Amino acid sequence: MSSLPRNAELEPFAVVEATIEDIHAAFKTGRLTARQLVEQYLARIELYDQRGPALNAIISLNPEALADADRLDAALMSGAFVGPLHGIPLLIKDQVDVNGMATTLGSVLFQDYRPQRDSFVIKKVKDAGAIILGKVTLGELGGGDTHGSLFGSTKNVYDLERTAGGSSGGSGASVSANFCTASIGQEGFASIRRPSTWNGIVGMRPSAGLVSRTGAFGGWPALNGSLGPMARTVTDLAKLLDCMVGYDPDDPATAYGFDKKPASYAANLSKTSLAGARIGILREPMGFGVAPDSEDFKKVDAVFSAAVDDLRKAGAEIVDPVVIPNLNALLKTRARSTEEDDAGYEHYIKGTNAPFPTRAAALASPLFEKVGPQSKDRWRGASTVEQQLAQSKARTTLMTNLMNVMAEHRLDAIVHKAVEQQPTLIKDGISPPFVDQRGAPFINTFLMFVPSIVVPAGFTTDNLPAGITFLGRPYSDARMIELAYAYEQATMHRRAPTSTP
Repeated sequence: MSSLPRNAELEPFAVVEATIEDIHAAFKTGRLTARQLVEQYLARIELYDQRGPALNAIISLNPEALADADRLDAALMSGAFVGPLHGIPLLIKDQVDVNGMATTLGSVLFQDYRPQRDSFVIKKVKDAGAIILGKVTLGELGGGDTHGSLFGSTKNVYDLERTAGGSSGGSGASVSANFCTASIGQEGFASIRRPSTWNGIVGMRPSAGLVSRTGAFGGWPALNGSLGPMARTVTDLAKLLDCMVGYDPDDPATAYGFDKKPASYAANLSKTSLAGARIGILREPMGFGVAPDSEDFKKVDAVFSAAVDDLRKAGAEIVDPVVIPNLNALLKTRARSTEEDDAGYEHYIKGTNAPFPTRAAALASPLFEKVGPQSKDRWRGASTVEQQLAQSKARTTLMTNLMNVMAEHRLDAIVHKAVEQQPTLIKDGISPPFVDQRGAPFINTFLMFVPSIVVPAGFTTDNLPAGITFLGRPYSDARMIELAYAYEQATMHRRAPTSTP
C-alpha cells in the first residue's frame, strides 16, 4: 500500500459503533490515524467512565497505547498494515496479563501484581496489530457479577441501577459504550455470554482448546475456563477470534483444538446461512437461580419467542421444542476441585512476582477480609470427591444426550435464551441475599467442548436487552458464527446505549 496523506477535507471519523472494516477503510484513505482513534476512545472513557453516567468499567489504561499507535501509523506510512487487527484498540479483562500493566483480578489482594509479561493471547493480537488500550473490571477474583474490592461495581449501559453482569462485565459495558472496538473476556460459567447479553453486544465462548489461557488466571489444568472475543458485531468478533486461536504447549488443553481451526472464522460469513439450517429450540428453563413464573422471566421469554419467529423468517427449519433428557438434573451435579484450583493458580503465577505463592496464602492474608462475600465463598468453596465424580459422570451422560438430540433431529444448532432473566439491580448484588448470576445458562461450560455465541435479540418491555445463544457440536465454532451472523443481519437488534452518546 502506498502512503496516504491525511485528507483534511474529509468528514471527521465517527468512532461510535465503528467496526474494524470502517476503521481500516479510514486508515487507508488518510481520514484517520491510529493515534487519533486511540485519542477518541480515551476521550469517551474520560467523559463516561468516572464522569457522567460513571459506568466504572476501566481499572487501568495502558501508558504505551499512544506510542503503540504512533508505531503502527509509521508502519502504515511505510507501506502496509502489520496484520488483520492493525491499529484496533482492545480492552482486556483484568485477569489476562499485559506486559507493563498490573493484573489485579479486581481485588485489593492483587492491586500491585505486575507479572511483566504478555499472555499468549495478548502476544497474538499484538502481532496482528492490535493496540491494548487498557484493563477492565470483572467479578472479583474472576467470578460472579462485576463487583470488586478494588473498584466497586460496574453499571449496565442501558440502566445505570443495574449490573453489567459478569464476570466479564467491564468488557461488556466497555464494548457497548464504545470505549474500544472490541474486547477479550473470559468465561468459566457464563462470564462472557451474560455480560454480552445484558449490554447488548455479541460474545462467544469458543470450544475448549481453541484459545490458550497461558498468562491468564483461570486456565490449565481446568478445562471449562476459556478466553473469548466480545464485540458489537459478529464480523468483528470473528476477526478477533481469528487472531486468538492457536496451539500453545504451555496450555496442554490447546492440543484438543490443534487441527480444528478453519482458515478463517470471518471469511465465509453470509446473510443466507440460516436458509435451510435446522435449528432446535430449547425452551426448558435451565439458568442459575432462574424463576420461570416471574414477570421478569416472561418478559425475556416474549423476546425469545419473537426471535424464534425471526429465525423462521430467515429461512431456518425450526424444531420447536427440543428436549434434552435429564438436562437440569445433570447440570445440578456441577462441582469444583480445590486441588485443580490450587494447581491452576500456581501454574498461572509461575515465573512472576505474585504477592502470594499459593491460594492458601491469599486466603490467609488479612487483605482477604476486604474481598466481597460472594467472591470469598467462591474461593473458599470446595466439593467432595464424590461430588466431583458425579459431575464427571453427568458430563458424559449430558454430552451423549445432547449429541443424540442433535443427531435425531439433524440439527445444525440448538438455540436457547442467552440469559433467562433481565439484568439484576446492583443493590441486590452487594447486599444480602446477594443476587448473583441470575438466569445464566451454563450448559456450554459444563460440557466444555461445545461452542456458544450470543447475539442481541431485541429489548424487553422494560427497555432492557435480551439475546439468543447458538449452541453447537464440539468444535462447530465456525458454523455457529455463520448462523449468528445471518441472524444478526436479518434483525439488526444492536442499539447503542443513550447513557454514553
